[in-house]
Amino acid sequence: MQNSMPDLRPVFFVIGLMTAALGMAMFAPMLVDFFDEGRSWRGFGVAGLFTTVFGAVMATATYTPKPNLRARGAFVLTVFAWIVLSLMASIPFMLEPMKLSFTDALFEATSGITTTGATVLTGLDDMPRGVLLWRAILQWIGGIGIIVTAMAILPMLNVGGMQLFRLESSDVGEKILPKAAGLAAGISGIYLLLTVLCMIGYLLTGMGGFDAVAHAMTTVATGGYSTSDASMGGFVDNGADIVCIIFMMAGAMPFGVYLIMATRGNFKAPFQDSQVRAFIVVMAALITVVAVSLYVSGQMSWLRGLRLSAFNTVSIVTGTGYATTDYQMWGPFAMGAFFGFMFIGGCAGSTACSLKIFRYQVAFEAMRAYLFKMPRRNAVAPLRYAGKPLPDSVVYSVMSYFFVFFMTIIIVAILLALIGLDPVTAWSGAGSAVANVGPGLGDIIGPAGNYQALPATAKWVLLIAMIIGRLEIITALVMFTPAFWRA
Repeated sequence: MQNSMPDLRPVFFVIGLMTAALGMAMFAPMLVDFFDEGRSWRGFGVAGLFTTVFGAVMATATYTPKPNLRARGAFVLTVFAWIVLSLMASIPFMLEPMKLSFTDALFEATSGITTTGATVLTGLDDMPRGVLLWRAILQWIGGIGIIVTAMAILPMLNVGGMQLFRLESSDVGEKILPKAAGLAAGISGIYLLLTVLCMIGYLLTGMGGFDAVAHAMTTVATGGYSTSDASMGGFVDNGADIVCIIFMMAGAMPFGVYLIMATRGNFKAPFQDSQVRAFIVVMAALITVVAVSLYVSGQMSWLRGLRLSAFNTVSIVTGTGYATTDYQMWGPFAMGAFFGFMFIGGCAGSTACSLKIFRYQVAFEAMRAYLFKMPRRNAVAPLRYAGKPLPDSVVYSVMSYFFVFFMTIIIVAILLALIGLDPVTAWSGAGSAVANVGPGLGDIIGPAGNYQALPATAKWVLLIAMIIGRLEIITALVMFTPAFWRA
């Protein structure tokens, strides 16, 4: 007997609640601009009222006493939540004083809520503070959403090997909403604490109060939206970049480890986690390689090279996208290295993006076993991850994800090239969008540029790629299979 069509009432109920919450968040930048006597407060007020009412009506109309969301419903919720929230988040950008086109407004909102950090805005230093705060809020909200999705939903859907991180006693048949709600509560507390600590760190470096709040939100979310056109480069004099490195790394760590530390008092958890250890080793190696190349080439002293390498490497690997300098000026090696760094990512269950460290660990383990067995046909080479047996289904999921990830980048790059973008812009833009990194390479979208000059068609391709990448690709693709919707 075939499965029936999934009950979508819980999906729309949850999306309604999320939309209403997003609308309420719009009143924060409204108040900031009102007290600044700026013009954008009316736009935020109208947008906030409309979005809150729209979400409340949707939630009320689809309310069920005990919402039961299973696997297929979770797929639908995960995909449509990002789409609906991106659409609603774009409304303030289309109103006073920004008056962006629908394409630019949706691009900016999508980039924000997916924590990609690609922007079409310039003149940030003179922009109304309400607009700057709204961009930071979008990334902060997106960061929480990413963590909850990665910890509560994707493991149950067996997406790209995420089943490795399935919570104890959970399975696909269980109700997902209660688990997600419980996780969201614990994660929100830790997330807020990290944000406050980051803000305090910025304040201690002499950063102004508003800039400290905005940057703390986008740093912990590994989003990268700044309040200055110079990005973090405008705040390095007193060591803000050092604070930023610490909290970009913190945001890229698995929040499950933080939960263990908070609930069980096990402060050794980070050092016991295979993924965390691998991530730290990889980051140290990449930072050192770039710093050595800068020193050997005579471009700068060892200490300055190490500092610049550390910040920009961490920023790109974690998908934050801040910059303190135009690293394209460091030469061909640096450009090639930073392009490759886009495809590493942080840990699973973090705010970081891209492929994630654990997938590389699984792939290397599979390759080790394959090479061991090649000359020994009858040899047994059990696969293990973090000291535990590694199911074949996980290896299959991870290797499939690698293929789909890079095929998506290739398709997006070809589409951008057909639109008329040069090869560097097309390939780096595709990689940056799918990996949710932010800056690309080249004169247009490089660390010293932005996405404003791109054709509208290219922006649509990129914003769709951002959502697909944030959804771990397969979550979005499965929605297009007839079998998913077949009654």
